[in-house]
Amino acid sequence: MAGGIIIEPLSVTRSYLKGRQLIFPLCLATSLFFLWGFSYGLLDVLNKHFQNVLQITKLESTGLQVAYFGGGYFFFSPIAAELLRRKGYKITIVVGLVLYALGAICFWPTAHFSTPDNTKQAYGGFIACTFVIACGLGTLEIAANSYATVIGDPKSASLRLQFCQAWNGVASFIGPLIASKVFFSDKNADNLDNVKYVYIAISCTAILVAIVFIFSKLPEVIIDDEDFYDTTDTIKIQTKPLWKQYNMIFAFVAQFCCVGAQGTVGSFFLNYATENADFTDSQASNLLSYALMIFTLGRFVGIGLVYLLQVDFILLIYSIISIGLCAYTSAGHGRSAVIVLMSLYFFESIMFPTIFVMGTTNLGRHTKRGAGIIIMAISGGAVFPPIQGAIADKYSTRISFLIPMVGFIVISAYALFHWITHGFKIKSLSLTNDNQVVPVSQSERESIIMTQASVDNTHETQQTNIFNWVLPSPPIFTTFKTYTTANMN
Repeated sequence: MAGGIIIEPLSVTRSYLKGRQLIFPLCLATSLFFLWGFSYGLLDVLNKHFQNVLQITKLESTGLQVAYFGGGYFFFSPIAAELLRRKGYKITIVVGLVLYALGAICFWPTAHFSTPDNTKQAYGGFIACTFVIACGLGTLEIAANSYATVIGDPKSASLRLQFCQAWNGVASFIGPLIASKVFFSDKNADNLDNVKYVYIAISCTAILVAIVFIFSKLPEVIIDDEDFYDTTDTIKIQTKPLWKQYNMIFAFVAQFCCVGAQGTVGSFFLNYATENADFTDSQASNLLSYALMIFTLGRFVGIGLVYLLQVDFILLIYSIISIGLCAYTSAGHGRSAVIVLMSLYFFESIMFPTIFVMGTTNLGRHTKRGAGIIIMAISGGAVFPPIQGAIADKYSTRISFLIPMVGFIVISAYALFHWITHGFKIKSLSLTNDNQVVPVSQSERESIIMTQASVDNTHETQQTNIFNWVLPSPPIFTTFKTYTTANMN
C-alpha cells in the first residue's frame, strides 16, 4: 500500500472557482478517489481467492501486484501525464474511467469461461484485466489529484485534497469488508461467480461516472508552470547536478523498499492469518479491512506528531518499530502474531509521503524531475511480492515476512542518514512558513530571487508539507515545492 502524495498548488496565472461553484466539481472528483480506493481494497482479497479457486501458488498469485504496480503505475503513468498535458483534465478523466470500466467488465467473460481445466489461462486473463484497470486508475490519480488542487483557491488546496482523500481511505477498507461476504461465503468460496457480479457493478459505476463527466460543464484549468524552476538569470537556484543529489537517490531506494514492503504485507496478509492462526478466509478478509482502518488512523495521528517531532526522526522511530514487528511476525504463531501484523499497518502509514517529502526537498530546478524519479519507485510493489511468494511456497508464509523486514531496514538507514545530515533535530521546527503558491503574474515571477540562505532553510518547511500529505490516498504523479521570496539586493 503506497500511501498518498498531495500535489502542492502549482504556480499558475489563472482564476479559480469559489464558494458554491466548487461543490459539483469537487463531488465529481471525490467519486474518483472512492473508485480507486475501493479497487485497491479488493486487490489483496482477490490474491487469496484466486489461490483457492484457480489452484495457483503464492508466487503465481503475485502476478496481480506485478500487473497493478508495474503496469498501471509504472508503465502507463507517463502516457497519462502526457495525455493530461495535451488534452486537459476532462478528457483524461474520461479516458481513465473508460479504461477502468473496460478492465472491470472483462472480468466477466474471463470468470465465466474459467474451468478446472484452464485455470492457468483464466488467471492470465485476470492479470490482463488487472493491467487495464491499473492503467485507468493511474490515469485517474494523475488527473483527479491535480484537478482537485487547482480548481479552487490555492490557499485551501490542502483542505480540498484532504476531503477527497478521506473518501479514498474509507473505500480502501470497505472493499475487503464486502469481499469477505461476497467472495468467501459458503456457496461462493470455491467459484468465481460473485467475482463476475462485483466487477460488472464496478464497470457500470465507472461508466455512469464517465457519462456524468462527459455531459458536465466542468471548468478546464490551463496550467502555466513550465518556467517556474527556470535556470535563467532572473531565478537564481544553485543546485548540484541531478546525479549528485545523493539524498534524492537514497530516497528513491527507500521508497522502492517502502512500496515493496507494504505491498508484500498486504498481499500475504490473508495467507498469514489463515495458515498461522485459525482464521477462515472470510474472517481474515475482515481483519485486513480492520488493518486498513488502523492504517488510516495512523495517518491522522501522524498529523499531530509532525507538530511535535521532526519528520525524519519520526520515520526513524517508526521504521525501527516496523523491523521489530516484522521480526515477531516471522517468528510468532497464533492470533497474537496476526494482531502484531495488523499493528504494523499503523507504523507503515506515514512512510510513503514522508520519504517523498524528504527526498524532494532542496532539489531546486531538479524538483519536478526528482519527484518523477521517486514516483518510479512505486515499481517496488511489483518486485517484492514475487520474491516473498517464492519464499512462502518453498518454506512458509511466516518465514517470508523477513522480506518486508529487509525493506524496513533500508528505510531506517535512509531516515538515520537524513536525520544525521540535518543536525540530529528531534523537536519540530517552526511551522509558520506559508507553502502555498498563489497566482502571480509573469512579471512578479521574474522578480523572485532564491538565495542560498533560503535554500539552506527549506528543510524547515518539511513539517508543513507532511501535514498536507499524511491523509489517505494511493500513490500519484508528482509534487511541487515553493520557496520563500528573498530580499532584493
